[in-house]
Amino acid sequence: MPHVEIKCYPGRTEEVKAKCAEEVAKAISETMGCDLSSVSIAIKEVEKEDWKSKVWDTQIAPECDSLYKKPGYTCD
Repeated sequence: MPHVEIKCYPGRTEEVKAKCAEEVAKAISETMGCDLSSVSIAIKEVEKEDWKSKVWDTQIAPECDSLYKKPGYTCD
């Protein structure tokens, strides 16, 4: 606990993804008061043309009420 899944467009290097995961894990550990070793981060790449159907329509829009950080865009 806690586990975070980050979805993004492809194109970032493994080094960038690893740094992002480490920084997010540190922030979660500090903010939520848990051990860094308890945090897990997954990064999954989603093609731009699939974003609406695979992410927006299935995870963002239906979960809007539980999002603490809402996106500043729509996929209408």
